[in-house]
Amino acid sequence: MNLSQLTIPVTIILVPQGAEYQAICRGIKQITGRPLPRILSIPIGAEPVTQYLETWLQTTTNLPQHSQPQVLLMGLCGSLSPNYSVGDIVVYNDCVAIQRNQDRPQALVQQCCSQLTNLVQQQLGNKANLVRGLSSDRIIWSSLEKRQLGQSYQADVVDMEGFATLSVLNAKGFAVAMVRVISDDSYYNIPDLTPAISADGSLKPLPFAIGMVKQPIAATRLIRGSLRGLKVLEELSIRLFSNRQASTTEA
Repeated sequence: MNLSQLTIPVTIILVPQGAEYQAICRGIKQITGRPLPRILSIPIGAEPVTQYLETWLQTTTNLPQHSQPQVLLMGLCGSLSPNYSVGDIVVYNDCVAIQRNQDRPQALVQQCCSQLTNLVQQQLGNKANLVRGLSSDRIIWSSLEKRQLGQSYQADVVDMEGFATLSVLNAKGFAVAMVRVISDDSYYNIPDLTPAISADGSLKPLPFAIGMVKQPIAATRLIRGSLRGLKVLEELSIRLFSNRQASTTEA
């Protein structure tokens, strides 16, 4: 099989709102001559994305009636392991959720669709790593906590939407795969921007700016990592959904 001719049979792309959504849109807009998936901008965090998806499922009318809907969740994530660095592409095998009310973490696991995940891996080849994701209810900003969580949950990367998305869509019979790009590693702290995330899953500009100003070195590092990750994310969307092979940024 000629991998350069593969495209991923995805109906819908889910992307966290803001810069990640814009990066995916820029990539998809460069693709011509083929039907393209619908791109949905989802809120940040487990509860907001759960509410969003449940409402969307109740109101949407254009899902395929006679086939399993295929969904790809894309975006940025943080590394919990020294094995994964800024700019690396990761494909989720499964995703676990942080358990806050237990002395010892007992992971709740949601599996990604193995068939769709295999297609994504085939398209990306050796550019992507198969990982376990961990979903948090807040931003994990401390490098020490990142490494501790990675060891406790046997997880490689962290996000805020993966587990909730799988929980909702797996229960409805959707085929869901997840691919993300690392924007911050496990060696350095990033600003604690959790106060900048509102209850509806949007970013509050003023608390965001204050959080960045309070920790300028960490903020600079996060900005650089995010810009690099967003560039890879844009090229990743081209690679996955067009016939031509996009060269992933090496920097």
